[in-house]
Amino acid sequence: MTTFQRQQDIAVITLDHPPVNSLSHALRSQIAHALAAAVADPAIRGIVLVGNDKAFSAGADVSEMGSPKQLAEPILPELLARLESCPKPVVAAIAGVALGGGLELALSCHGRVALDSAKVGLPEISLGLIPGSGGTQRLPRLVGVATGLEMILSGQPRSASQLADSGLFDQVVAADLLAAACARASELAALGAQLPRARDYQLDADAVAAQVEQARAGLNARQRLQPAYGAVLDAVAVTAVPFEQGLARERQLFLGLVPTTQARALRYQFKVEREASKLPAELQAQPRALQQIAVIGAGTMGTGIAISALDAGLGVTLLEQDGAALERGRQRISDHYRARVTAGKMKAAVVAAAEARLQTTLDWTELARADLVIEAVFEDLAVKQAVFRQVDAHARAGAVLATNTSYLDIDDIAAVTSRPQDLLGLHFFSPANVMKLLEVVRGAHSAPDVLATGMELGRRLKKLPVLCGNAFGFIGNRVYNAYRKQCEFMLEDGAWPEEVDQALTGMGFAMGPFAVADLSGLDIAWRMRKAQAEMRDPRERYVAILDRLCEQGRLGRKTGAGYYAYPDGKPQRSTDSTVRAIIEQASAERGITRQPLTPEQIRRRALLAMVNEAALLLAEGVAVRASDIDVVLVQGYGFPRWEGGPVFWAQQQDRAELEQAIDGLAAIVGHGFVRGDLARLLG
Repeated sequence: MTTFQRQQDIAVITLDHPPVNSLSHALRSQIAHALAAAVADPAIRGIVLVGNDKAFSAGADVSEMGSPKQLAEPILPELLARLESCPKPVVAAIAGVALGGGLELALSCHGRVALDSAKVGLPEISLGLIPGSGGTQRLPRLVGVATGLEMILSGQPRSASQLADSGLFDQVVAADLLAAACARASELAALGAQLPRARDYQLDADAVAAQVEQARAGLNARQRLQPAYGAVLDAVAVTAVPFEQGLARERQLFLGLVPTTQARALRYQFKVEREASKLPAELQAQPRALQQIAVIGAGTMGTGIAISALDAGLGVTLLEQDGAALERGRQRISDHYRARVTAGKMKAAVVAAAEARLQTTLDWTELARADLVIEAVFEDLAVKQAVFRQVDAHARAGAVLATNTSYLDIDDIAAVTSRPQDLLGLHFFSPANVMKLLEVVRGAHSAPDVLATGMELGRRLKKLPVLCGNAFGFIGNRVYNAYRKQCEFMLEDGAWPEEVDQALTGMGFAMGPFAVADLSGLDIAWRMRKAQAEMRDPRERYVAILDRLCEQGRLGRKTGAGYYAYPDGKPQRSTDSTVRAIIEQASAERGITRQPLTPEQIRRRALLAMVNEAALLLAEGVAVRASDIDVVLVQGYGFPRWEGGPVFWAQQQDRAELEQAIDGLAAIVGHGFVRGDLARLLG
């Protein structure tokens, strides 16, 4: 996993553990052996550590986390101590990425030279942890507390060119990295015993305390729910004390976080997201060609999909039936890219290349150029069927056909074509160029290579594709529908909308269900309810509160009132007398004596509803894996990532108590409640 070469009197130790030089026990051991060999050779005056073009090192080997190998000598802090105390200068030559333990490895060296394109960062916060091998102590000493805190708390990598003047690097170069690193090692060798070490940098205690407290005050509500954020601040707060004390405090905090539910949930999400993007063995196939796509519909969703595809380097044909609508869509795309350039997030040349790959047209025959055709029109079965009759007539043989639908039966759509094997569902989430989740929906006749193409498209668009079976609402909307219904039941039982919303945001949900409903517009759900009214079993519990709000013109934010009122566009903290009267009337008609619900009762009922629906989805084959349901809820519906998802939450509960609680939920819901199989869901 390492090679040892000499360039005159400099030893070059090359890390060679594909693909990203993760710091497994084997690689750590070989670095230690190579370092010892270089120190023992009197002809060697300096040492360079270098990776490959892709990575200096992407950090710890996550597969070893929690295993004996993680604690096998040399553990990473021990290896870094050997590097730092090495009597000969060690220089890190950084190309590609240096992340987490990889950056900590570089920080322990006496010098650092990087390509300007290299990316460095400490992403441990995304796993519910803090850097545990000196990152919280060495980085602030080199770059200052403010920059160090920003990098550790955000977890986002930054380019070497951005940090060229920060103090992190001795030199940032555009080329000839190894030569520059060897030259720097020679320069440091001339210093003799006075080698620069991050541990020797002194920070002012008062300044450190002030900057840490400022950062603590700036944490948002969701960050305050996650112990890792406070632990970062506690660790950086001791950067002004003797270095060994700071290291000990960092290690104590790190080890305290490892077994927490939040850290375990984040490690779980890290793992299951990668599993979710893979098709089961029986469906694996080679994707079809995917270079040119067509998007039908130039509204918000269609243009969002088009932008995602353009950003991925694909050619895009945007088709509309109305010239004015097509021009509005083209302008929306153009405005998006102009804003990105103005904000400094994209270069003008990149934007020009993206826009050059866009064709807008009213001509259906242009579909013949596309490898994949995505329909993104109004959520109405008849409308979508009419579109696909046209698609079937004009798309080339072998093209993949996709419908972007949230609820509709894709087999009903495929039935109007002569090639149902070529059709699948691609449920994008709005805004499509921002949201990462993509539900890839398998129809009764969808060919394996069509599904593989859908999954590949998701990866090409840098989204997280999850395979779903063809059922009403697929995975996400099906679970969310059960969750929303239970929250509506709680309104009748005694809670106010703000109490439900606050209980769930207090757990870490991005928004509560009633704030979400107001934001998306109550008339969307109202329209669907009216369309399904004839199919509704009158014996089932039905909450009419939303219908009555809509009947009074309270359609959400866009009309200035929904569950909440929005004077001056800002939501009031509590519901007004009109809403409360509607809710109280609904309770009275149900014969319910309203009883207050605690935040814990609200959270538990909402979670139980999700868990039961998840069990049904798994049993019906709508979800391939139980963990896929957690991925969908976290990525698309604001479920707190550090809670893992409803399935992960259920796995933390006592099984007998959980079974009993689901029985209690059945009594609350009443007629029509279908109980899921928890044994299958939880394993």
